[in-house]
Amino acid sequence: MKETRTPATPSAPPRARRPGGRSARVRTAVLQAATELIAERGYGTFSVAEVAARAGVADSSIYRRWGTLEALLMDAVVSRLTEHSPMPDTGSLDGDLRSFAAKVAEDVTGPDGLALLRTVVTALATGPDGESARDRFLAIRSEQLQGMLERARARGEDAPDVLEVLDGILAPIYVRVLFGVVPLAPDYIDDLVDHMLARRPG
Repeated sequence: MKETRTPATPSAPPRARRPGGRSARVRTAVLQAATELIAERGYGTFSVAEVAARAGVADSSIYRRWGTLEALLMDAVVSRLTEHSPMPDTGSLDGDLRSFAAKVAEDVTGPDGLALLRTVVTALATGPDGESARDRFLAIRSEQLQGMLERARARGEDAPDVLEVLDGILAPIYVRVLFGVVPLAPDYIDDLVDHMLARRPG
């Protein structure tokens, strides 16, 4: 008797792994939960278990990725203050600086801005995680600003250096928010940019 072979069903191609995937979703959920708890309660008033419960993940996932609650909180702060404020590209240095300053002011006077800034200040006084977060924040912000300023120079504009922008725009905004000198009026933000540009030669 001749054997009849049933054609094999082609196997489905392996499913492509989506960029980031579950790991990225977990990170986003955990950082969001941590940011919310910082805004609601302040630094040092909740546990990893509470972050995990709000994010819908296991405690072990947080410890495996961040190691400590302090390291997680610093990651949340740095991410919130940098990733949510992309550098503008308006076509002119003046426009870029004014857009950047206005967005920074909006971010730090928002619902969680003050709590996040206070978290950084508190963490700096309590251990290396705060210092690491500060260094990471400055590195990310400096790299972002450098790109914006290099675009201005490529257009032939006389752009300041990164430290001038940090001193002239970021520092006074952060200090005013930390000391409660708010709201930050649009005229004040424009004045910061005017004063910095007025110090440029020529």
